[in-house]
Amino acid sequence: MPLQIIRQDITKMRVDAIVNTTNEEMVGYSGVDLAVHTIAGPELDAECETLAPLGLGQAKISGGYRLPCKYVIHTSGPIWRGGLFGESTILRSCYMESLKLAVKHGCKTVAFPLISAGVYQYPKDHVLKFAIQTITEFLFDNELTVYLCVYDKEAYTFSQKLFNDIQSFIDDEYVDEHDKDYFDEYDDDEEDDSTSEFMFSMSYAPRAIIARSDSPCSSVEGKTLDEYVDQLDRSFQEMLFDLIDKSGMRDVECYKKANVDKRIFSKIKSNKDYRPSKQTAVAFAISLKLDLDTTQELLATAGMTLSRSNKFDKIIRYFIHNGIYDIFEINEALFEFDQMLLGSGM
Repeated sequence: MPLQIIRQDITKMRVDAIVNTTNEEMVGYSGVDLAVHTIAGPELDAECETLAPLGLGQAKISGGYRLPCKYVIHTSGPIWRGGLFGESTILRSCYMESLKLAVKHGCKTVAFPLISAGVYQYPKDHVLKFAIQTITEFLFDNELTVYLCVYDKEAYTFSQKLFNDIQSFIDDEYVDEHDKDYFDEYDDDEEDDSTSEFMFSMSYAPRAIIARSDSPCSSVEGKTLDEYVDQLDRSFQEMLFDLIDKSGMRDVECYKKANVDKRIFSKIKSNKDYRPSKQTAVAFAISLKLDLDTTQELLATAGMTLSRSNKFDKIIRYFIHNGIYDIFEINEALFEFDQMLLGSGM
């Protein structure tokens, strides 16, 4: 996916460039800066001497040396003073100037820390949200994969109210398939996605199982197996592009909002039988602001469903139920609950 939030030590990232938050002298004074200089070795120290000084909000690039990356992009972030001294303007410049340098040097992948969130005491949750907003804005006009490295899961404060709301939603409707009898739940006369949820628990319910009882796929009388199998509904590709057309969105706007890599989108567009991951399929539903029924229908074309017996699915249901379609807010919640994030990469 173009933007990923991960728990990882940035000095271990195998990317084209990592971003190092430093000071004016670029000397590896503490935190991420010290770790970067220590691992990269004295060659980085020597090059940084030729690059200094580094102004607030500026970015300069050096070699990666002994780090597992080709480049290190150095930026000087703001000290937090309550938000009254232009800190957000400087922080935005740090992210934007670093991204521009990455593109200028042909980078396809770049990893960021939470700039100024260490010894400079910028509130970590503020930096995370600000970074997501700024990077997302940049990615609308540039093809780049960006990683936000949150080394410690407790490095930011997830909204306690939102966490409690989601947890209550999960607890209220969570279904333990071991305590439920599928046959007691199934009603031939109703459209009920629980049919696949209890039998298959997670994702890959056959399309015929979750079809309406009046669907052509639900009737096998008088047909051979070959005839029945050939009687297919629309593919994921066909339904997706119908929905994009109806939304009035351009293709690029849709896949960018879905946090989906352009190459994956091209594969879907060129291959009618391409089956996306569940994270990718749901991401398109969020991008298109689909209601729950239409989301289920889109997922069904790829042999999937949103279950009531899976935490990832319940979180997605929560956001759709509440009409919240900000993919990065959803990903922040998924990250908090240790779930896979929406979108796709290769």
